[in-house]
Amino acid sequence: QVQLVESGGGLVQAGGSLRLSCAASGRTFSSYAMGWFRQAPGKEREFLATVRWSGTSTYYADSVKGRFTISRDSAKNTVYLQMNSLKPEDTAVYYCAAALAIGLVVTPGKFDYWGQGTQVTVSS
Repeated sequence: QVQLVESGGGLVQAGGSLRLSCAASGRTFSSYAMGWFRQAPGKEREFLATVRWSGTSTYYADSVKGRFTISRDSAKNTVYLQMNSLKPEDTAVYYCAAALAIGLVVTPGKFDYWGQGTQVTVSS
């Protein structure tokens, strides 16, 4: 079992920045690919970014490429999502997820564990 706890969400003005953290506990964190997703009211869960278990490769959705950065610190069992140039349409609940996989993972169904989510609200 892997437990994931997100933090760092909140209210920010458009153009501002936030850094989300996802602390993992349980089984070996370094064995898992990690991802960030978000879900706005009435919309499907949307893939944002993923990082390989080694931290050497990342992949982003077009909607956040160039604005969001995913990273991981295996010593702290934590994955981060740095979000810059935030827009009102970025408002959503943000989730981190873990997948027992060697490569990059983007499909929600392939993630094995999910956090409870953290709310991000961007005001115009």
